[in-house]
Amino acid sequence: MLTRNTERKAGFGSRLRGYFLAGILVTAPIGITVMLAWWFIGWVDDRVVHLIPHTYNPETYLPAALQGFGIPGLGLLVVIIVLTLIGMLTAGFAGRFIVRLSERILAQMPVVSKLYSALKQIFETVMAQKSDAFRQAVLIEYPRRGIWAIGFLTGTTEGEVQNLTQERVVNVFLPTTPNPTSGFLLFLPKEDVIPLTMKVEDAIKMVVSGGIVTPPDRRTDAEKSQPKTSAKTFERLDIAREKQTSGRLDT
Repeated sequence: MLTRNTERKAGFGSRLRGYFLAGILVTAPIGITVMLAWWFIGWVDDRVVHLIPHTYNPETYLPAALQGFGIPGLGLLVVIIVLTLIGMLTAGFAGRFIVRLSERILAQMPVVSKLYSALKQIFETVMAQKSDAFRQAVLIEYPRRGIWAIGFLTGTTEGEVQNLTQERVVNVFLPTTPNPTSGFLLFLPKEDVIPLTMKVEDAIKMVVSGGIVTPPDRRTDAEKSQPKTSAKTFERLDIAREKQTSGRLDT
């Protein structure tokens, strides 16, 4: 009888722990998202609202009881409006002339020119509607044969890197866990890259969670039963490449 009561208490305790963990899984992502969004809005408001002239500040006309409360998001709204107006102005002839003049001035500055060029290229790549950056998740062998990692195809290699490589090479960004904003840029032969059918968002979740969140395989049963790669296959290809390279060097 005592054993049965103990089992019931243990089972009840296990259920409570399960409910507690389920509550964390549900509320933590929502809470952290809301907290970060609220912090970002407050951070922008603190730096922008005081720049608005007193006459044009909507908070000036709030009732006396709400004078100290303020309008959350007012600074962010002002930033959005200002950036939109800047975009409209740069679309005209005068705006394009000012942009070209500013770029010429920045190009004459030794350190600033490289920083501006890199930042401009990154933003143009990310913001461009026709960009293929981070549009496909891929599977690669890294850091050695037999160990697999998820990467993101960012484009086809061009320039000196491709011209020095006999194989057709592609750019693959390999993110780190749990922070996918940092990682490594790899130049891999196209035949060594295995495209994945999972969405980029699902692949990012898998990377961030360290493999705890694994997206389901939505392929057909026939496709699931047919492996597409093997570490041994690539090992044989490496041996063949090494022999071919050593033969060229000997001659």
